[in-house]
Amino acid sequence: MSFFIKKRGSAAPGKGEKTAGSNRKADQSGKGRSKKLNKRLNEEISSESENENVEVQTRKRKDMEEDEIEETPQEKKLRLAKLYLEQLKDEEEKKAEDEEFESDLIAGRLQEDVLEQKGKLQRLIAKELVAPDPAEIRLLRGHKLAVTCLVITLDEKYIFSASKDCSIIKWEVESGKKVQKIARGSKQTDEQHVGHTAHILCMAISSDGKYLATGDMNKLIMIWEAATCKHLYKFTGHRDAVSGLAFRRGTHDLYSASHDRSVKVWNVDENSYVETLFGHQDAITGLDCLGRERCVTSGGRDRTVRVWKIAEETQLVFHGHQSSIDCVQLINEEHMVSGGDDGSVAVWSVGKKKPLSTVRRAHGLHGNTGLEEPNWISSVAALHNSDTVASGASGSHNSTVQLWKCGPGFRGLEPLFSVPVAGFVNSLKFSNTGRFLVAGVGQEHRLGRWWRIKEAKNGLYIIPLKRQNKETNVEQ
Repeated sequence: MSFFIKKRGSAAPGKGEKTAGSNRKADQSGKGRSKKLNKRLNEEISSESENENVEVQTRKRKDMEEDEIEETPQEKKLRLAKLYLEQLKDEEEKKAEDEEFESDLIAGRLQEDVLEQKGKLQRLIAKELVAPDPAEIRLLRGHKLAVTCLVITLDEKYIFSASKDCSIIKWEVESGKKVQKIARGSKQTDEQHVGHTAHILCMAISSDGKYLATGDMNKLIMIWEAATCKHLYKFTGHRDAVSGLAFRRGTHDLYSASHDRSVKVWNVDENSYVETLFGHQDAITGLDCLGRERCVTSGGRDRTVRVWKIAEETQLVFHGHQSSIDCVQLINEEHMVSGGDDGSVAVWSVGKKKPLSTVRRAHGLHGNTGLEEPNWISSVAALHNSDTVASGASGSHNSTVQLWKCGPGFRGLEPLFSVPVAGFVNSLKFSNTGRFLVAGVGQEHRLGRWWRIKEAKNGLYIIPLKRQNKETNVEQ
């Protein structure tokens, strides 16, 4: 029995006590068991979620199969037909809305065209205009003598100007830089270079921007390619200085007026003369036209404005100024504005022989006390189909560009604001959209040399026209 009795504390290693190696093995085996347990739990969780997804998908598939079983082929066709009809209905409604919107736009345009043809279109924008900041007015210089005339392209990118120095300059509006220059011509270099050899008094550009026409004191009309300034034709026939030119809008029919008291019609496409109209009793000083086959002229010293109906070869005579009428411009097909050396600005209707409204001494007086005279109105301009016109005056001490608001029905002229400039304002033109107004200024009057303003600068003034929104009271 004693052989089987063991002493306390003498247990064999690995049974009573654990060695370091056995401890490590135990720890490792414990970690392994925990990893296996976690893995088994994860597998059980994922398998349960997968089983749930499978059950959901199976249930949906069964529901769809049951629906398919319950829906007969005829019912399916009916359902699809209804869906198709609803889709067609939505498309037709959308199409109808688009067509209605387009028709409203077309109707609006047609209505404007009808009003424009009748001369009743009057966009009321004058009340929105605000006086420009003097720092924003730009002066373009390049002519050596007085600027006599100018035109602006329909897209408002370029300005053409001409001068008593016989040159023509094409300007870029945005940068104010010269794009091209047609220098003065001479008989010796006529084959190499064609240009004017006398003072240029007038110019016009076709509505499509293809042709530029210029007229001079030497009875000549020159036709140029506006894009390249290349000379194309030379029209002869007037017996005195050519003082007015205008293209009929939408065509290449050119109307010219002269100091020989006649109006001539030309076809530029065919490089041909059409006819001559007579009626004025003195030198014609200005001419303008729009889309109709007719034009208006200012008769200078015969104190008349005349409307020429080209097709009928007839004319309407209007009286109202007290002295020479130096300039005239159409506001629309039925109304026009004129200015004279009596200092008055008048608005006319084709249907009435007397002015609808006249502003006497529109630009004030000049001279000594007791011998004061009105400042000459040397140019007028109109923003087409609107209630806004402008006039330019020439005086020794008060040369200005004045903007006016036409009253309802073109009755009455209300001054808006004036822009002071030094010199004779020989030409005025609004840009097509009314974003700016350009004034051609010189030291001398375009038609003569009665006196000279030495402090004036020969050039173009680009006057920005800002509009004020009534609701937000913010300038645009």
